[in-house]
Amino acid sequence: MHKINLAEKLAQFSSHWDPHVVARYNDNDVMVVKFQGEFPFHKHDTTDDFFLVLEGSVTMDYDDAPSVTFGAGEMVVVPKGVVHRPRAETEVKVLLIEPVGEPNSGDSDRAPAPKPFI
Repeated sequence: MHKINLAEKLAQFSSHWDPHVVARYNDNDVMVVKFQGEFPFHKHDTTDDFFLVLEGSVTMDYDDAPSVTFGAGEMVVVPKGVVHRPRAETEVKVLLIEPVGEPNSGDSDRAPAPKPFI
């Protein structure tokens, strides 16, 4: 039972597309991550995908819907089974929530990130 400073956690790493777990909440990983560039299109068959922008701007591309751009203080929840791709022209800092063990790469050919606890 202690506070977690997200800025301090984000300062501990510089890699992109590499989520780091900062807390567990009801069998979910609460993670911080830095994005830059684009992630491959993918989907998660059994869980929604939660993105809250802390700093910067993300565009979420969808396979069959218009793209959505959202910035600091804004969030997007991608429903399970929906093909999507987050991308950012410049570095963005994001809070993610996913079930423990869910690979961040979904069904893409990209290897999942290890998700260390910091």
